[in-house]
Amino acid sequence: MRSVHVALAVREHDPGAVFDRVRHFAGYPELVPVVRSVTVHEVSAEEETSDWEVYFRNGILSWTEEDRFDRAALTILFSQLDGDFESFTGSWRVSREGAGCRVDFDAEFDFGIPSLAGILDPVAVKVFKETIARIVSGLFTGAAVIGDEAVAEALAGSL
Repeated sequence: MRSVHVALAVREHDPGAVFDRVRHFAGYPELVPVVRSVTVHEVSAEEETSDWEVYFRNGILSWTEEDRFDRAALTILFSQLDGDFESFTGSWRVSREGAGCRVDFDAEFDFGIPSLAGILDPVAVKVFKETIARIVSGLFTGAAVIGDEAVAEALAGSL
């Protein structure tokens, strides 16, 4: 199982407003070309399922996830219900930081192919980190990567 963490500072934005924009997954394909499509199926204000297609290497990764929203805690929890991963779970957390806020994305995944883990996993970690950074910076002008120089450089190079 591989873990991914990326954090971004979003200056001069209210954490509740940031949470509300981050949870709008259907808009992600407009922000980054690697996200091919996201189709959201609302169950309630606190829960939905979403179907994802993401370009990865020479193909497309697809999965359906359950998304649970806790606005009071500014947290989104997700877990794959079906798809190309053996397992895929994680969270988005928004917290107040100074005059703005911090967005943390964490995920754990396993493709379920041990013989290819050494090749696929590092590529997937890089894609996850850079994609999340591009999404957040697309949602909030001036968002900055915290504590990961390689991702910050990749983000700066794509702007």
